[in-house]
Amino acid sequence: MLKESNLKKAEDASKRFSELQDKLADPRVISDPDAYQKSAKEFADLKPLVEDFESYKKVCGELEDVAHMLTQEKDPGLREMAQAELSHLEEQKAAVARAINEYFNPRSREKDRDIIMEIRAGTGGLEASLFAGDLFRMYSKYAASKGWKIDPISLSESENKGLKEVIFSVSGKGVSKSLKWESGTHRVQRVPATEASGRIHTSAATVAVLFEPEEIDIVIDPKDLKIDVFRASGPGGQCVNTADSAVRITHLPTGIVVVCQDERSQMKNKAKAMRVLRARMQDAREQEIAKKETATRKAQVGSGDRSEKIRTYNFPDHRVTDHRIGFTTHQLPAVMEGDLDELIQALLKAEADAAEAA
Repeated sequence: MLKESNLKKAEDASKRFSELQDKLADPRVISDPDAYQKSAKEFADLKPLVEDFESYKKVCGELEDVAHMLTQEKDPGLREMAQAELSHLEEQKAAVARAINEYFNPRSREKDRDIIMEIRAGTGGLEASLFAGDLFRMYSKYAASKGWKIDPISLSESENKGLKEVIFSVSGKGVSKSLKWESGTHRVQRVPATEASGRIHTSAATVAVLFEPEEIDIVIDPKDLKIDVFRASGPGGQCVNTADSAVRITHLPTGIVVVCQDERSQMKNKAKAMRVLRARMQDAREQEIAKKETATRKAQVGSGDRSEKIRTYNFPDHRVTDHRIGFTTHQLPAVMEGDLDELIQALLKAEADAAEAA
């Protein structure tokens, strides 16, 4: 059965499809390659849904005709034929309804995308930077177990060999679907190595998961960029490069600043910085949309807010708790070694349950 909410969405999509047909025939749009490509992409994405919706409406009309004929027809043979046709049309209707419902299922429609992850030490001083390093190691091991590729983009070490900040990309099959819910504040409760009295400290690190957009999704005007180059440096200000290879890009309209200095080549650093800039701009756009769609956000596992405390890692009890879904596992040592499957599967199940209830 076609859900009422999805029927309304399909009707809106059909109207939008017609608008796009007219738009793609507009000489002004045709003369603008970026606008045309964007409209053409949306048109292609909507086409399967609109075709299914047209089939659904056609089948519904045929069902009404056959049902009406059954109420009028007296001949037993013709009634039997009409009944068989009615059963066939009901099966067709159910099949098309399933296809339309599946189109609006967030899990089935979700694209498999590469991501950029940013981990930053939060409250807790040196212990927070050590925990940030532990999280980076955890995600690196998880990625390795899945056969994914990790590409470091930017890394800033603290004086105790922890990490103030690390930015890296993750690419491979199923990356975004598995790691999309990792955004938020991760809290750790443990006895720091520097704590002589054995007191448990609470520290935190923040994780941001940014989806890598296609270039046509985020168009950046070069005139909106301020690009500075400078000499890269390591921990404590130690010079690690005698050339001006580090790059700082500022997007003037939004104020977003990206710095990359890990590569010895200025060109490579600029390319990596542009990837991060596009991802942050895309994320800012999605966050703004999410704020407006409060009903949709309530149906999801979490708000996606970077300040939201999503998980606690309690070392004394070997416990990891995901606060969004109330899930707890006592396999903390395995989790820190990159065995995240139990947590990830619990989050995906909660997402599916929420979508089903919506």
